[in-house]
Amino acid sequence: VGYKTFVIPDDVGGRYSVLTPVGLFPMAVAGINIEELVEGACLAESLYSNPDLDVNDSYHYAVIRHLLYQKGKTTEILATFQPAFHYLADWWKQLAGESEGKDLKGIFPACVEFTSDLHSMGQWIQEGMRNIFETFLVLENSRRQLKIPALKNDIDSLNYLAGKTLDTVNDKAWQGTASAHKDGGVPNMTLKIKDRTPFSLGQIFYFFERAVAMTGYLNGVNPFDQPGVEFYKKNMFKLLGKPGFK
Repeated sequence: VGYKTFVIPDDVGGRYSVLTPVGLFPMAVAGINIEELVEGACLAESLYSNPDLDVNDSYHYAVIRHLLYQKGKTTEILATFQPAFHYLADWWKQLAGESEGKDLKGIFPACVEFTSDLHSMGQWIQEGMRNIFETFLVLENSRRQLKIPALKNDIDSLNYLAGKTLDTVNDKAWQGTASAHKDGGVPNMTLKIKDRTPFSLGQIFYFFERAVAMTGYLNGVNPFDQPGVEFYKKNMFKLLGKPGFK
């Protein structure tokens, strides 16, 4: 009927398939330069295949996660300050959750979007249970610089921000939040993405895939299977009357 099909590797699970046609095709349809994205992933592969922790940031991140987990920090909160990172964080949550959560082990992955979530989750992070650590995902360079204007008579009492860019405000919000949460007993670290180009996106995809796989191995689980997700599927199919499920 004229449809073109793409080969999906049998040995690549869904959460790791973002750099296969599963992820590349819809990104291409959305207008993203997937050649540039793959170039970024290839560079990351060359950087993060080195076993030396002094130069391999992906493994460094994995080891820090594992050490914090061993100290009772069982929940990782991935905090972003960019709405554009919303679905990247959701993908990370699936990647980490399905790869690490098995054999009664694993870091529980959660994500928050600051600064809005500072008004909801901020209190819990600051003074709640101390079984958490925080990873900030920070954008270094925005596509545009928007300056905050001054209002006549300072009617909103915000003229102290006049002339500053939204990036500056976001940056100070990140620094202030990280410092406050650290003072509250929450270990945190920061991952910086250079920009929002496809090249950088390809790099961060591979960075997280490699790090999560290594964390799984450090914790003694297979990071590439997901037997637990089959249980709810079988129950759901049975309840819906799918043939072959009783």
